Amino acid sequence: MPRRILAAAVAALSLLALPAAAQAAKARPSYYVSLGDSYAAGYQRFSATDARTTRDGFAYQVVPKARARGYALKLVNFGCGGETSVSILNRKTKCGGLGPGGADYAGVTQATAAERFLREHRGHVKLITVSIGGNDVTACAKQADPVACVGPAMDNVKANGKALLKRLRKAAGPKTRIVGITYPDVILGSWVGENPNQDLAKLSVVAFQSLLNPALKEMYESVGGRFVDVTKATGAYTPLEQTTTLAPYGEIPVAVAEVCTLTAYCAYRDIHPNTKGYALIADLIAKTLPHKH
Repeated sequence: MPRRILAAAVAALSLLALPAAAQAAKARPSYYVSLGDSYAAGYQRFSATDARTTRDGFAYQVVPKARARGYALKLVNFGCGGETSVSILNRKTKCGGLGPGGADYAGVTQATAAERFLREHRGHVKLITVSIGGNDVTACAKQADPVACVGPAMDNVKANGKALLKRLRKAAGPKTRIVGITYPDVILGSWVGENPNQDLAKLSVVAFQSLLNPALKEMYESVGGRFVDVTKATGAYTPLEQTTTLAPYGEIPVAVAEVCTLTAYCAYRDIHPNTKGYALIADLIAKTLPHKH
């Protein structure tokens, strides 16, 4: 066969193969797996009587933000409202607080359900995020000495979290990116609103900076994961002497104003972010993904 004809034949076969390759790529999507509590599920408070999970949660906002960096990810959300570092490993009852389109895994724990998915799709999961630990320490805010309460609670979170992350890493493989988040210091919102408690607000900064976040950071880094410091990014460490004006509260610390702007705590004593707050968390997570060229 003449060389010119052979080259034309090879080119034609290459063109025929393109649709098949495209179909194969389409049949094997890249996944983003979200685990954890109500933050992962996208829970929001809109009024005194309206609170629900929405697609404005950080996990849902990560998808388009990751696309802008070159990643076409399909979200698989296991997040469940109310989950603790204990229940994520042990609860087998149906989750009543799934995010929109969340995976239904009644009969197995959230950890087991995620682990199975990761194993079945090994090599095709590009991102795992975990939000856990907040519900383990929320009761500390009501204690006479909240800081003393946080330490032992975080010891338990760290132990349970490391067990969870070890399982996720083993199931997903060594190269899958794991990103763990912490929380805005919503207790700073105690500075304003009904029954204000400025002493508690001040102590909360100490608890986050000295106890909660170091434990979470160690937990995620134990499996080569990345830790996203949402507390710092939402301005909690701004000195309380720095003030601004925010309606209807008047002159308040900048750190408090940030919490009031990004979460529902000041208005409703609800610990969850609003859409803007979740967008900030999603930005931080997306920025851990290197740009694809």
